[in-house]
Amino acid sequence: MFETFRTLVAGANARAEEQVRDRYCIELIDQKIREADASLKSAKYGLASLIQRERAETRQVATLDARVANLMSRAKAALEAGREDLAAEAAQAVADMENELEVRRGTVARLETRILQLRQSVEAANRRLIDLKQGAVAARAAKREADIQKRLGAHVARDTAFDEAEALIQRVLNRDDPFEQSQILREIDSGLNRGDMADRMAEAGFGPASKSTAADVLSRLKTQN
Repeated sequence: MFETFRTLVAGANARAEEQVRDRYCIELIDQKIREADASLKSAKYGLASLIQRERAETRQVATLDARVANLMSRAKAALEAGREDLAAEAAQAVADMENELEVRRGTVARLETRILQLRQSVEAANRRLIDLKQGAVAARAAKREADIQKRLGAHVARDTAFDEAEALIQRVLNRDDPFEQSQILREIDSGLNRGDMADRMAEAGFGPASKSTAADVLSRLKTQN
């Protein structure tokens, strides 16, 4: 029983979350874009810091290279002048600087690798952010269109003018013709009182007609001529 209740609660929470996401989808998209933009800015600052460190290390390497070359030249001159003591001190200093150079060159190499990786990540994130912003524009337009369609559909569903107009049209079209109805009534009345019996007998050839017809008039005119 408890498991069933927990499952129902979880389902209700999931549906509620989906409804909230659907209702506030544009706001959620904008918030996620802001978060992505902030992450991209942070990555850019990190990249800038790495580049700054790499440039500083590169300058140190160049400075040490120049000092090593200078001391090597001076040590050689000291040896030529018979000052091995100074040449030995210079040689020790050169050795120390060469060891430092090895470390710094390794640092520069690692920084260059890290910079390349982070630069690629920043470029990829920037492209994705551009796509997200363009997608957000399309989503916003689609949401507005859907809201308009929804409001229009709800308005049309509540508006009874369409149904009432259609019903009135059908009422008018299906209304009986009063002239035809009066004709039918006269025919019915005539059939009931047998008032047209003499005319019907005359038309059948039994006796003279009770009413003058166009044929009778024409016949008289021909006789007079």
